[in-house]
Amino acid sequence: MKKSLLLAPSLLLAACGSPSGPQQNAAVANGATPMIYVSSMHAPASISRCLESRLGSVHESRANGATELEVGSRSNASYFVTLTPSANGSVVRVVHPDNAPNDPPEEEMRFHVARCAV
Repeated sequence: MKKSLLLAPSLLLAACGSPSGPQQNAAVANGATPMIYVSSMHAPASISRCLESRLGSVHESRANGATELEVGSRSNASYFVTLTPSANGSVVRVVHPDNAPNDPPEEEMRFHVARCAV
């Protein structure tokens, strides 16, 4: 009994870090690691609307209860953003695959994510 109680937190943490959909699976398979991983007090829908208003090309989808955004071209997205609901708002995870274009530039992307998540 004690052993299973000790394993529960580690299993929960492992689940939090796993990809949520086919877009993220593709990015992770290509060796990408999150460039941003942050908790926000805002709901996923609020962050999504904010990012869509600030960035030129954002494509939204939903998978496994999370909101997924592709930033950039549909055929070769620059960034993959996963917005996962949490008890206090949401968790924001941004992946920039190694072979992806840099449009918008990383600094600009970080700025917009920070503005929308805070």
